[in-house]
Amino acid sequence: MQISYDDFQKIDIRVGTIVRAEPFPEARKPAFKLWVDFGSKIGERKTSAQITQHYTPEGLLGQQVAAVVNFPPKQIGTFMSEILVVGFPDANGKVVLLEPNRSVPNGGRLY
Repeated sequence: MQISYDDFQKIDIRVGTIVRAEPFPEARKPAFKLWVDFGSKIGERKTSAQITQHYTPEGLLGQQVAAVVNFPPKQIGTFMSEILVVGFPDANGKVVLLEPNRSVPNGGRLY
């Protein structure tokens, strides 16, 4: 199925820096709680992410990631998720986060 450029523009994918990460033991599947700083225009947003196979909370701090910032908030157990971090599956189907290969300003939009 093809989409138009206007359809692509509806998805607001921004870069941000993980400023806080902690285990989410209440989640049904292993996950972390993440707080991501998208700069002064968007601010800090939070999410849960099932990325425990390749990452640790300590190792995530300061890492830049890409995330969809215009989804409505979603309740994940006891936690309200406000964004969706994005990644690709490795050979075993485990998430590898999408991140820029150079430091870029927080809040930059994917195009």
